Amino acid sequence: MLRNFVTYQKKREMENQHIANGLNNLLANYQLYYQNLRGFHWNIQGKYFFELHVKFEELYNDSAIKIDEVAERILTIGHTPIHTFQDYLDTASIAPAKGVHAGEEAVKTIVSNLTALVNQQKELRTEAEESGDAATGDMLATFVEEQEKTLWMYNAWLK
Repeated sequence: MLRNFVTYQKKREMENQHIANGLNNLLANYQLYYQNLRGFHWNIQGKYFFELHVKFEELYNDSAIKIDEVAERILTIGHTPIHTFQDYLDTASIAPAKGVHAGEEAVKTIVSNLTALVNQQKELRTEAEESGDAATGDMLATFVEEQEKTLWMYNAWLK
């Protein structure tokens, strides 16, 4: 009986490590996305300035909340969230956006970044649920639901 419990615990620890690694990668991508949004907010120019300046602020405020939730979830499952800029740059698949001033270019980058986050979260959600981590799966499902609607709206804006 004890051996079965120890085997179960080791399996659970390995699954938690895998999920924590995935969440740390997600955290890095969120940090790059967040910083891109801040840059767009600060540097936007042109006829859509007033409209987009406010929207970009809404997006980065929402991202800051999600960053905190992801980091706290990593801690909850017994691991440490990455937290240095270098870790984020080394880990993220989302690239930093530099010198973006045009509204359309910024929105296209947001759509690309957000699509990458949604796809990553869907994959990680499946892995979490398969390993029995319903709480991580639920958190990611909530993120995806909100972000798919946001993607629809920004894609409509681009038409």
